[in-house]
Amino acid sequence: MGEPGVEGPVWLPSLPPSLGEFLAPNLQPIPLIPALTLLAAVLYLAGAISLWGQGRHWSPVRTASFLFGCLAIIVVMGAGIEGYGLRMFSIFMFQQLTLMMAVPPLLVIGSPGTLLLRATPHNLLGRPVLKFALWGLRSRAGRLAIHPAFMVPLFLLSFYGVYFSGLADLLLPNWYGHVGLELLFLAAGILFTVPLISADPLPSRQTHFGRLLDIFAEMPLHAFFGVVIMMATAPMVKFFAAPPESWEVDPMQDQGLAGGLAWSYGELPGVLLLMFILVRWQRDEAKGWVKSERKAAVVGDPDLDAYNEYLRQLANRPERQR
Repeated sequence: MGEPGVEGPVWLPSLPPSLGEFLAPNLQPIPLIPALTLLAAVLYLAGAISLWGQGRHWSPVRTASFLFGCLAIIVVMGAGIEGYGLRMFSIFMFQQLTLMMAVPPLLVIGSPGTLLLRATPHNLLGRPVLKFALWGLRSRAGRLAIHPAFMVPLFLLSFYGVYFSGLADLLLPNWYGHVGLELLFLAAGILFTVPLISADPLPSRQTHFGRLLDIFAEMPLHAFFGVVIMMATAPMVKFFAAPPESWEVDPMQDQGLAGGLAWSYGELPGVLLLMFILVRWQRDEAKGWVKSERKAAVVGDPDLDAYNEYLRQLANRPERQR
């Protein structure tokens, strides 16, 4: 189970990297993240089935989105790719980008918070869960966790702070540090995504303009990180500087590939989030206009009525006063 330089219960691959080996069902001895993800998927599906069984509506699209996000985590963290992520910078970067950029939107679109509030029974077993969920919605900690002043720096820290401070070399050589970083990446991605696109009840909700500012603040810094990695002339992470010789992997080329992934694969989800925000903004504006028109048709528009009354007064004045 281990190899010099890697401490703890880890499985390390011996064959050269290939797509077949990446997707091979080679679980780690303690598949913590895949197990937690599977539990989340089962609980989510149980909640959805409970609502459907009661004849209550729950979106199949949201269900599919959440389950697909869970499946992505299980594959990226549970298959052979996890072992190769302990040896190659590019593979670890792919895992990080998947956890931070690709998976969180899928999970957030699934609206697990709304499902929790709607499907949890109000009995002895469900009451503590509901109380904890409501506490999170009303607490200062909840507001702080999704505030831009916290979640944007946390998101950027997961890139710049981890690799430029030496934290990666400190944590990656053992199982606890490796899994801890993966959990950090997933948490940072979720906290960044929730205030941007979540339809769940939130402790506080940003304006559409504020969401645009957040995504625009992240995208160029994220791309710059990838460019820095690609242009580096020395290994950024010493832990990845010596892959097995039999694999014939050049660590500098592998590092350049990691930077390219951070620049390309990392930017695509950001662009999709930007489009999602713009579409939702336009839709909400359209709904606002429709509501305003309906209200005006029923009770009238005070400003328009006042202007029309002014025009009538002008029309009724004697000709000499004009």
